[in-house]
Amino acid sequence: MKNIDRLLKELQHKSLENTTRRHFLRNCTTGLGAMALGSLIGCNPTESASNSDMKAKVANAMNPKPSHYVPKAKRVIYMHMAGSPSQLELFDYKPALAKLHGQECPPSLLEGKKFAFIRGVPKMLGPIADFKQHGESGAWISNRLPHFSTKADKVSFLKAMHTDEFNHAPAQLLMHTGSPRLGRPSIGSWVAYGLGSENQNLPGFIVLCSGGSVPSAGKSVWGSGFLPTVYQGVQCRSKGDPVLYTGNPHGMGRDLRKKSIDAINKINEETYNEVNDPEILSRIAQYEMAFKMQMSVPEAMDISQEPDYIHEMYGTEPGKSSFANNCLLARRLAEKDVRFIQLYHWGWDSHGSGKGGSLEHGFVDRCNEVDKPMTALLTDLEQRGMLDETLVVWGGEFGRTPMQENREGKKMQFYGRDHHTEAFSIWMAGGGVREGFSFGETDEIGYYGIKDRVHIHDLHATMLHLMGMGHEDLTYHFQGRDFRLTDVHGHIVKDVLA
Repeated sequence: MKNIDRLLKELQHKSLENTTRRHFLRNCTTGLGAMALGSLIGCNPTESASNSDMKAKVANAMNPKPSHYVPKAKRVIYMHMAGSPSQLELFDYKPALAKLHGQECPPSLLEGKKFAFIRGVPKMLGPIADFKQHGESGAWISNRLPHFSTKADKVSFLKAMHTDEFNHAPAQLLMHTGSPRLGRPSIGSWVAYGLGSENQNLPGFIVLCSGGSVPSAGKSVWGSGFLPTVYQGVQCRSKGDPVLYTGNPHGMGRDLRKKSIDAINKINEETYNEVNDPEILSRIAQYEMAFKMQMSVPEAMDISQEPDYIHEMYGTEPGKSSFANNCLLARRLAEKDVRFIQLYHWGWDSHGSGKGGSLEHGFVDRCNEVDKPMTALLTDLEQRGMLDETLVVWGGEFGRTPMQENREGKKMQFYGRDHHTEAFSIWMAGGGVREGFSFGETDEIGYYGIKDRVHIHDLHATMLHLMGMGHEDLTYHFQGRDFRLTDVHGHIVKDVLA
């Protein structure tokens, strides 16, 4: 009787196992794991392939890959000012707006519009900065960036940028992933996926943050989304251990750590052979990369090796967390062929609700923090013969309104501007970009883009083009269709190409 009961239980267990989702995912050869792996290695998931072949392709995921055509730039340094600096205090000079300062905003600028905070009828706000023309190009740059104004003839300004989102997190996601919703890969991940890395001892996509916080959208802005996690950005620090948890615990030497990783990866390989989940192969690659980074990252991140004149040029202080240190680190990482280097500097949300978030105080502080080092970065790259092959991009996630922010119809204590989707400015320099050029134009008060407007999808298409990749050709098959960074949009801004 006991044998019969045991047999019945075994049959029941077998029947349940065959109907569970886990069993389907683990053992069905046409399940989701096989489908994902097929999209990773570019084959039909129903076609047969040996485990060794698939392992080799995934293990070599970060090896250099051919571009679609000859690139103008080998790498990107993207400086994002989280919170969004006001273009009206930096690059988009509007003397007509100064004449309207303090007057009530016309109804035509408010009807049918949505703002993050403005309610009622706000006052118009003239520029809280002084402007001059600089260089042979005659670019208008405010006195908030005296060092950067010397580079007027080296950069291209896009002055009629526009976006679809007026809140920070979705706008940052759109700026960096091409979608305001979570789950899409960042542009750095797309570049790493499309081109791989020239340095097998460092990640192909490195992130550096300053300003005391990460962007409002969090680490998702450098995430890999539905791409394998080997392509996500790796956050490093200019203060303390460059990467958390890469150091060996007390009493564990490097040889013992290598044996531990080998043992862990052996278990991962056996699990992969059982379940065929390609993410396990990404995990194996990440363990191996982490082991290499124990040696390569501390050396790459040690700015104390730099001569005194470099520290003076950037305004760096070794051992501290700062945008200046991160700019110097960006140059060092570029020298080591890191493909995509992302800098985030937080604190640009100038609403005027307090001194630190005001255009006359906090905004000035942020400008002082970035002006000298970002100028030094351009100079340093040029002097080393690297600027021509390095695409440098600077900007925020949206613009600021030409009217002063109010809340519930009440004037703010300090000068500030609300979020604005219709117009903002960014600049680009280096690899394949025209020098001393301004593209796009806003109306006389800087509210609307009236000429040569550029959407974020167009910016992405242009950046990929300069890296030698067609934005319509860089795709990844996911959930039954091909995805791309620019979705079904995007046009290359050919006028800014050298």
